Order: sequence, then C-alpha cells, then structure tokens
Amino acid sequence: MSTLRNKVQLIGNLGNNPEIITLESGKKLAKFSIATNETYKNAKGEKVTDTQWHSVVAWEKTAEIVEKYLEKGKEVAIEGKLTSRSYDDKDGVKKYVTEIIVSELLLLGTK
Repeated sequence: MSTLRNKVQLIGNLGNNPEIITLESGKKLAKFSIATNETYKNAKGEKVTDTQWHSVVAWEKTAEIVEKYLEKGKEVAIEGKLTSRSYDDKDGVKKYVTEIIVSELLLLGTK
C-alpha cells in the first residue's frame, strides 16, 4: 500500500512540444504539459467540457522517449508522483509549482 501514497495516473494530450534540456552531467530532462478533459451535463442539461492542464517532468530514459516520439497533440498515458516546489521570480515574488514526475509512459493514439 505504500506505493499508493503519492501516485498519479492520467491520460491526456500534449498541449505543446516537449522542452528537452540536457544538463551538464549529461542527464536529460523533458518538460511538457498535458490536458485532461471531463465532460458532464450542467443543471440546464447542457454538455460542458472541463479541461485541466498538468505540468509533467520526465528524466533520463523516459525523457529520451519523450524527445523521440512526443509532439503537440499526441495522446499519452502517464503514471508518476506529484511534487511541489517554490521559487522567487525576477521580481522577488514567490511562485509555487506542482508537477508530475513520470515513472511510466505509454504512447496512445495512432502512429
């Protein structure tokens, strides 16, 4: 059960082309966002689609797969964990970021 403490599974579409960064150590980092959609009917019976955007980070081998195969619009399934961090922007304002660190990636949709 300990693996269920911080586990995220999402299926969505990339909102942009991944940003690939190669660190000085040679490790690769991929950053991208995916959109998930939920459709429901409101009180008037109208169909409403709610889109949520998720920031995603992949490291090393997974980042290499992202670099090679993913682009804007592609559908993917990811599994990973949520992480939160903060930083001060150029104006000294504290910003908070929540990201999903990918442990598993599955390419979906047509080739």
